[in-house]
Amino acid sequence: MQKSKTYVGIHNDLYGGMTDTGKIIRDAWAFGLIPETESCEGWLVQGLETLWRQVNDEWENYGFSVSQLPDEIRVRYLHIQEQAIVHAKSKGWDADRDLMAD
Repeated sequence: MQKSKTYVGIHNDLYGGMTDTGKIIRDAWAFGLIPETESCEGWLVQGLETLWRQVNDEWENYGFSVSQLPDEIRVRYLHIQEQAIVHAKSKGWDADRDLMAD
């Protein structure tokens, strides 16, 4: 029997979570869907997909626009993103290099 793959957790993910899964988790923190202490380490793909749907539903409520977020959520969202960028850079992440298309 093959063991199901689990997620390594945002803190163990590439460059401290500068991945699509990391973005879902950070957005879920901002929307209050999961506590900021939840790294999602050990989660199965199905759990992450459910979280993605919940995050997507929240974004839809605000037209997928940061400027449309209520002040409290926008401030939390921007703070989480700023912290993530600082952390990722300390792990060697370079947005210009890592976000460039081949």
